[in-house]
Amino acid sequence: MKEKRYLLWKKFKMEEEIKKIIEENPVALATIDNEGKPYVIAVASVKVKDNEIIITNNYMKKTIENLKNSPNVSLVVWNKDLEGYKIQGIAEYFSEGEFFDFVKSLEENKNEPCKGVIVIEINEIKKCV
Repeated sequence: MKEKRYLLWKKFKMEEEIKKIIEENPVALATIDNEGKPYVIAVASVKVKDNEIIITNNYMKKTIENLKNSPNVSLVVWNKDLEGYKIQGIAEYFSEGEFFDFVKSLEENKNEPCKGVIVIEINEIKKCV
C-alpha cells in the first residue's frame, strides 16, 4: 500500500511514562473483523515515534485483513506493577515508505519477515485503575 495519510490531528503529547510502558511491555491489540466481532492479539514489540504507535507486521494476516474493514483499534498495556493504559486510535497499514523503513531497521526485526507496519494515531488514552 502506498504511503498516504488520513490520520487524525495530533491530539496528544505522549508522556514519557506512557511511552515507556508501551515500549517495554506486551500490548493487546484489538481490531474488528468483517462480521463486527472483536479480534485481539498480543504484540511483543511496539514503538512510539512522534506520538504515534508503530507495530511491525511479521505474522498478522487476520489483523491486517480486519484493518481493511475498519481502521478503529484499541490497545491495552500494563507493566508488572499493574500500571496500565487503554488506548483508542485509528490505524493505517503501510508496506513501503518511511514507517516501513523504520521498522525494517529495528534490531528486533533483523530475522523477521517484516511484511509491513501498522501506524496508530491516538485519539484517546485512559489510565487503567
